[in-house]
Amino acid sequence: MTPSVLPSPRRRRLLCGCAGFAGLSALALSGCSPSADSGGGGAPLAIDRQTSCSLDGMLLADFPGPKGQLHYAQDRQVDWFCDTVELLSALLVPEQVRAVKSAWVQDMARADWDRPQGHWIDARQAWYVLGSQRKGSMGPTAATFATEGDALAFTQTHGGQVQRFADIKPEMVDLTGGALHDTRM
Repeated sequence: MTPSVLPSPRRRRLLCGCAGFAGLSALALSGCSPSADSGGGGAPLAIDRQTSCSLDGMLLADFPGPKGQLHYAQDRQVDWFCDTVELLSALLVPEQVRAVKSAWVQDMARADWDRPQGHWIDARQAWYVLGSQRKGSMGPTAATFATEGDALAFTQTHGGQVQRFADIKPEMVDLTGGALHDTRM
């Protein structure tokens, strides 16, 4: 008689269980180290040619001014904003029910206004200039800076008022006007 090369049913269950556990472990670990395009870690992502605004589908790379991105705690979704006023409006809306893991805006003292790339800073720590003469993708925007000094220098050239994130109220970034009241269209 030839010895059986198949493991016993008990051993087979153990091996299958271990293989299944190893597979699930690998899957879980792959979720712990997000790829650059997944957004799972909360770190800022780079804008590419296909990155579009979560609100209106505009391609971020096609428009000037600071951009924003929100990363959520419960899922891997990243919401992109072609304008910081849109990001602020989303962050400050009282009915925001999804927990935000991280929020990012661009440091416009370092990024090119006409083609902003990179230079991401924590949106809740940033300095904002509201009411300046500089326009973003949606018209009037909130210019964003890593330091108060850079924000103040910007106002010397372009006007506006410097604000901390904590001082910005929802009515200061209200989006209800938008295209509905744009008579140029």
